[in-house]
Amino acid sequence: VNASMRPVEAPCFESVSNALLGRKRLHFSYHTRSRNTTSDREVSPQRLIHYRNTWYLDGWCHLNQDLRRFALDAVRGATLLDQRAKDVALRSVEAQLDRGYGIYGGGELHQAVLRFSAEAARWVANEQWHPRQTRELLPDGSLRLTLPYSEDTELLMDLMRHGPHVEVEAPAELRERLQERLRAALEHYSPEDGGSSAQ
Repeated sequence: VNASMRPVEAPCFESVSNALLGRKRLHFSYHTRSRNTTSDREVSPQRLIHYRNTWYLDGWCHLNQDLRRFALDAVRGATLLDQRAKDVALRSVEAQLDRGYGIYGGGELHQAVLRFSAEAARWVANEQWHPRQTRELLPDGSLRLTLPYSEDTELLMDLMRHGPHVEVEAPAELRERLQERLRAALEHYSPEDGGSSAQ
């Protein structure tokens, strides 16, 4: 079993699937983890996505009057409604929700410029981080990867996975955010605290 897998309850998946196939609206409570809040939503489902062992629903949120992406494991009490779902063209869904890096790719776009060491480049050169990425192999064997992103949480997690083998060249804000995360992680291993006190 993958440790990062977030299971979805069968009744929820069934309700979402039926709404998609029958072009009906859904009502459910949604827990937004980033703000630790729960809200009631009425959603016209557009498509299901399976990404990194997690299921997501792309839908038109009638509360926000806009397209939104919902993690299915954060959906509670999904109920099929009688009203017909609002139809949104797939190209519009893709244009709004798939523009930037990662699963939460909507919003204002920025360009990340990343430089991977020659060692990491052996793998990264064959990876697609985003359909609109560009790659430049540098004389020392390192690799410059440029890609669009909006929300940086997932990108920062993937950059931390590469540790000392990646440097954020731009933008400055992303570089600073990565530095902050690395400093915060290092604080757990400072010589002064002698390691974790947990037994």
